[in-house]
Amino acid sequence: MKALALIRSMLLVAALAGPVRALPLDAQAAANSYTREQCARCAEWNAPQRPFRIYGNTYYVGTRGLSAVLVSSSRGHVLIDGALPESASKILENIRALGFRVGDVKLILNSHPHFDHSGGIAALQRASGAAVAASPAGAPVLERGASGPDDPQYGELLEFPAASRVRVIADGETLRVGPLALTAHFTPGHTPGGTSWSWRSCEGARCLAMVYADSQSPISAEGFLFTDNRSYPTALSDFERGFAAIERLKCDVLLTPHPEGNRLWERVAERARGARNAFVDPGACRRYVATARQRLARRVASERGR
Repeated sequence: MKALALIRSMLLVAALAGPVRALPLDAQAAANSYTREQCARCAEWNAPQRPFRIYGNTYYVGTRGLSAVLVSSSRGHVLIDGALPESASKILENIRALGFRVGDVKLILNSHPHFDHSGGIAALQRASGAAVAASPAGAPVLERGASGPDDPQYGELLEFPAASRVRVIADGETLRVGPLALTAHFTPGHTPGGTSWSWRSCEGARCLAMVYADSQSPISAEGFLFTDNRSYPTALSDFERGFAAIERLKCDVLLTPHPEGNRLWERVAERARGARNAFVDPGACRRYVATARQRLARRVASERGR
């Protein structure tokens, strides 16, 4: 079954490689065909969403179903994640709608190099002229536009337009744009290149610890075993390392690549009803890890009980 799934995926990628890589920013007809035929949730994920301030100089500029976060300053901005290939135009529109210049985006970061979080990065890089930075495991995937066999979902992931000249960063490295300082925390497991990000955003004298925590779910292609595989033998220990990294972070506001991971839309609704601190939840990162540990434990038990 895994072989059949791999063959189907390879055929699919071969059919898509030309159109996706050549996709103009506003080629909505091609994008819509791709989402309908090849990604069951892409149309839902790519639904438009008006941008909004999360806290201080941190803004949501993604689509309804896939996060993209802008951290702004008077000397340049940092963008985290690029959603789908067809999401790039929406992210650019949202940046402009907030009154920012796209050309002032100086750095683009990534949570993990899958088509639903990295697909728009190449177009966003071209539009802004920004540098792109990623982990040693993530950077080659961004430059290829395709995951390797060490990814648990290898064989079922779509290719995406490749970014260029991706800077390789170190675990714990702090990247700076003007006064902005965002720190990388390697959190692999979901994929080897997974990275979470932390920074501070202030409103007046009140500064909060912001965390963009990468996906921590044990999702895989058919036939992949987290408990017994040669392509990614450190998957389980990588998950534990990532869990520990997120737990250690000071975390007043949690953001995640999929908005439901931090109850984003519920918090937006709560704030609209007058709860001005709806996004502030110092226990959110610990609960996020606790939920991920439970999911991984269930997956391990299921594999070992076969």
